[in-house]
Amino acid sequence: MQEKIIIDCDPGQDDAIALLLAMASPEELALLGITAVAGNVPLHHTERNARLMCDLGGRGDVPVFAGCSRPLVRELVTAENVHGDTGIDGMEVTDPTQRLQQQHAVDFIIDTLKGAEEESITLVPTGPLTNIGMAMVKDPSILSRIKRIVLMGGAMREGGNYSPSAEFNILVDPHAAKVVFACGRPIIAMGLDVTHQVIATKDRVARIEALGNPAATATAGMLNFFNRHDSAKYGFDGAPLHDPCTVAWLLQPGLFEGKECNIEVETESPLTIGHTAIDFWGISGREVNATWIHAVDADGFYDLLTDRLARFGET
Repeated sequence: MQEKIIIDCDPGQDDAIALLLAMASPEELALLGITAVAGNVPLHHTERNARLMCDLGGRGDVPVFAGCSRPLVRELVTAENVHGDTGIDGMEVTDPTQRLQQQHAVDFIIDTLKGAEEESITLVPTGPLTNIGMAMVKDPSILSRIKRIVLMGGAMREGGNYSPSAEFNILVDPHAAKVVFACGRPIIAMGLDVTHQVIATKDRVARIEALGNPAATATAGMLNFFNRHDSAKYGFDGAPLHDPCTVAWLLQPGLFEGKECNIEVETESPLTIGHTAIDFWGISGREVNATWIHAVDADGFYDLLTDRLARFGET
C-alpha cells in the first residue's frame, strides 16, 4: 500500500538525491507534492532545483510549490560553501520544463492536509522546518491529519555541522523546529548521528555512476562535488548523504535503529542556538516526542539507493 507523502526540501545535492529516491519508488510512495524552502541556497534556487529533479526523474505529475524565503524569526543563513552557488553543483543546471505552481507551499500543505483523512499523510522535511512550522501555526487543525513526520535535522553525539552544537537545518530556523517538535505527532528524526554513517565513498559513487542513466549520472556528479567539502572537513572517504535517509527509512525501516526520546530545541542562547537537546537516556522526565535514529546499515542503504536509481534506465 502506498504511503502518501509531501517532501519539503531545500535542494541541496542530498535533498535532490532524496527526491530522486522517492520518485523511483512509486509502488511504495505516493508523492503528493514537493514544497521548497530557503536553506542550503535561497528559495529561487531551491524551487528551481526541485523542478529540475522532476524533469530528471520523469515525474511531471508531481507539483512543486515555493514556500518561505526566510526563517520565522532569524535572518536566513545559506550554505553555498558546501553546495555551490546553484545548490546542486556537479550536474548540469538548466531551466526546468516542470512549471512552478502558483499556490504558496504553506497553503498547499494546509489545503492538502485539511482535505485528507485523519493520520493519513506523512511529511518528509529535509531542510529548515519553516514551511512546516508556519503551516502548523497558521492552521493547527491540520495536525490530526498528519500520520507522521520523517525529518532530517539535529545532532547529539556528532555535535554540530554549522556551529559547534547545532546541525544546519535546525540552526537555520530553530523557532520553526521548536514548533514541529512540540506538535504532538509522531516524529522520526534523522540527525547527524546516523547520517554521518552513510558515507558516499568513491566505490559507492562509482557503482552509481556505472548505471549510466541520466539520473544516476547526475547523482554521481553531485556526489563528486559534494564530497570535496566534507571529505576535507571530517577526513571521511566521501561526504555523509544526509537527506535520503528519510526516504530510505520509509522504504526500508529495517535498515535503521532508533530510540524514543524527548527532543527540545534551543532558541535563546547565542552560543548554542539550534542545538537539539536529545534526552537519549530519559533523565529529564520530559515526555517522549520523537524517535531518534542513531544507527544504519550503510551498505544496505547504498544498495537500496543504487537499485532505485537503476530504475531510471529501465524502459
